[in-house]
Amino acid sequence: MFGFFRRQDPRFKDDGNFLLAQVRTTRNKEIIKVRISKSSEMSLGPGGYFVRKHLTGSKSLDKVLLEINATRQHKVKIATADGGELLLVKNWES
Repeated sequence: MFGFFRRQDPRFKDDGNFLLAQVRTTRNKEIIKVRISKSSEMSLGPGGYFVRKHLTGSKSLDKVLLEINATRQHKVKIATADGGELLLVKNWES
């Protein structure tokens, strides 16, 4: 019931039908911009949505595994980036 009033994780930006994020790779510090479709990429599971996304840097070819668990209202509950770190929205590069 109280999940409806939950705020979005400060590392994600809700953009209508998409969740936006930026990941900095651990190895070469490359910034990878991520756009996750709420309708086609997120799988419905018990208690909300789940997505696992493999990211590859275009310059350094660094790899990051991004996993997100979200509520039914698409508010991120848990997010991990194996091989990188999620950046706060206020620290994003344009």
